[in-house]
Amino acid sequence: MTRLLILGGTSEANVLAAAVARAGIEATYSYAGRTQVPVNQPLPVRTGGFGGPDGLADYIRDEAITHVIDATHPFADTMSRNAIDACAATATPLIALVRPPWTQCFGDDWVAVSDLAQAADLLPEGPACVFLAIGRQHLQPFAAKPQHHYVLRFVDTPDGPLPLPSTTVIVARGPFTLDGDLELMRQHGVSWLVTRNSGGTGARAKIDAARALGLPVIMIERPQMPERRTAATINAVMTWLTHETRLGA
Repeated sequence: MTRLLILGGTSEANVLAAAVARAGIEATYSYAGRTQVPVNQPLPVRTGGFGGPDGLADYIRDEAITHVIDATHPFADTMSRNAIDACAATATPLIALVRPPWTQCFGDDWVAVSDLAQAADLLPEGPACVFLAIGRQHLQPFAAKPQHHYVLRFVDTPDGPLPLPSTTVIVARGPFTLDGDLELMRQHGVSWLVTRNSGGTGARAKIDAARALGLPVIMIERPQMPERRTAATINAVMTWLTHETRLGA
């Protein structure tokens, strides 16, 4: 019998969970626990970490998990690496649902960097208004550029002080629209955008808005991952899962 573990937390993972529920597959949806009010799921939910790859391997054994789908954020590389190691240790089939990255279009003014520190270094020395679209866990490197005003958009209200002295915090959950992000950037006088290449459609509007306004974009590239089985669509994941289920029947 198939017992599936979905490592989730993305909009694609939510759609995948619904597809798995409709297919009648026994599954558990796992959140990292960073979002205060997660989206309701049609599957049983667990919240919190596993305790590294060994802890995840123990969970897979204890819960008799037969398949794992990694549908975490493209920048959740620690969790993804843990999944690779735990599934290898337990001989558990694994597939990663990976959004295609954003690609540069005509009119884009992008500078690609490999990490947050490089992104902070590229900001100008003179004061600017920066739309910092990277999540609340990744702000510290930008404390090195306190002369800027930072516009921050979070899913949840921050539960403590931020490491940046001058901020505007917007609490909102995507998907976002081009018109909405154009208004946001104009209203706050945004002159730079810093973002991670998360891909997908739910957060792409800020990229299109920056292009329309002629703003420079510092694009943080995705971390490199070890070789693993991947799919770009939910249909492809479900096809793999159906095939795996038949093999185990």
